[in-house]
Amino acid sequence: MNKTIPGFVLSVTLALWLPAWAHIDEYFDSVEAPHGGQLRMVGPYHLEIVVKDKEIALYVTDHADNKITTDGGLAKATIETGQTRTQIGLHPVGDNMLKGSGVFSVTPDTVIIVFIRLPDQDAQSVRFMPLKPKKTPAEKTQDGTPQTEDRDAQHHHHHPPRY
Repeated sequence: MNKTIPGFVLSVTLALWLPAWAHIDEYFDSVEAPHGGQLRMVGPYHLEIVVKDKEIALYVTDHADNKITTDGGLAKATIETGQTRTQIGLHPVGDNMLKGSGVFSVTPDTVIIVFIRLPDQDAQSVRFMPLKPKKTPAEKTQDGTPQTEDRDAQHHHHHPPRY
């Protein structure tokens, strides 16, 4: 009986941890976004930002990638490039999209912070770096954990047992 308790605890921990892995920025940076932008998760949403031609489009889906209507919602994007900050209002357009335009520049170091509020939902904020170089999809190591190009940059490491 005493041996089954640690096994149960380990099983529950793994069951809770594995779905969480699918919602970290490193995971979203390794997958292809539906509209070619950058994906992030915040609160109950998956958000994809697409920036081009002085225009920002923000697509909103749930965790199962189902479209969430943006009717009645508002968002604001703060674009930070060096010392320059520009704010762009985003308004509902189409099914699950908010869109706005303005005069701004985007570099690989640009950070865009989006505040979004949809009807009957809490406000959320999320940070994007839309021109950050994409990583190739992670390869699996022997122990099944993702292997990135720079393993030393990870917060923790998983190593196969040494025999």
